[in-house]
Amino acid sequence: MLTNLLQAFPAAAQAGSAETFEQLFSAPNLLIERIVSTGQASPPDFWYCQTQGEWVLIVQGEAGLQLEGELQERHLRVGDFVAIPPGCRHRVNWTSAEPPTVWLAVHYGDIADTAA
Repeated sequence: MLTNLLQAFPAAAQAGSAETFEQLFSAPNLLIERIVSTGQASPPDFWYCQTQGEWVLIVQGEAGLQLEGELQERHLRVGDFVAIPPGCRHRVNWTSAEPPTVWLAVHYGDIADTAA
């Protein structure tokens, strides 16, 4: 079991070939995961829209997060966090590759659709 968010990255994250998602804990209506991004971003014109709420914290690295309706992206750095309400369209405009961006994501509510 993973016990340190900044160690033991999956092979794809170590190689920088893919963004990785690892479930750390789950309970009814709750999912906690580690996301490791190595320069990935949402595809052009793609917006996430999830049925559950999501709270994310940047543990390492940086990212540009944009919520629909906001004119400017949020430049997230280590220690920054944001709550994304259910149904709020959002996208990741960029992530740092060096160091990798490590997110702690807490999904709550209807967690049946965490990849939407």
